[in-house]
Amino acid sequence: MGQVFETRLDAGRRLARALGAYRGRNPLVLAIPRGAVPMGAEIAAALGGELDVVLVRKLGAPGSPEYAVGAVDESGWTYIADYAAGVGADEDYLAREKAAQLELLRRRRARYTPARPPIDPRGRVAIVVDDGIATGASMIAALHAVRAKAPARLVCAVPVGAPESLASVRLHADELVCLEAPEEFHAVGQFYRNFKQVEDDEVVTLLARSAQKEAHG
Repeated sequence: MGQVFETRLDAGRRLARALGAYRGRNPLVLAIPRGAVPMGAEIAAALGGELDVVLVRKLGAPGSPEYAVGAVDESGWTYIADYAAGVGADEDYLAREKAAQLELLRRRRARYTPARPPIDPRGRVAIVVDDGIATGASMIAALHAVRAKAPARLVCAVPVGAPESLASVRLHADELVCLEAPEEFHAVGQFYRNFKQVEDDEVVTLLARSAQKEAHG
């Protein structure tokens, strides 16, 4: 299967159309950094909502850090995939990996939203966005983190996902919006013509711009 989306912004615009039922309901769009933040900004603007981030980090497999065997959120809650031990991620390894990723999350929070606390999703429509779902570990951790804060409705929105992983993720959200679920799924990036890395500076800029817009009504 060839590329489906030109860029993350293209994917964000298409997702925003699929989420049109939430336009005018002041949804809180929570993007998983870094890749989903430009996409989240597009969706929040289209729906008349707010943008923020939900910080999670995948726990990479031994010797293969891009392959997630779990994920951790800012509180330290950890999701561990049932195949983790089978690829060598024992308890000691997972403890070290979790500690390293929690430290990175602390640094990211300090950099991304230094002047304010995270926006509270309590009682609101919360839309958790990522640029795609491969194993589903990061999204499951993100949905768990947001669910703990009692949103009125919890929506997972992604442009593309691996079918088996989507089935797992679906259990953690009130609604799953996914535009493409191809059987031949190897990596999220294969479905984008341009999948350049999003840098921290861009995340900081987009979040600051959104906050300024909210402050001025």
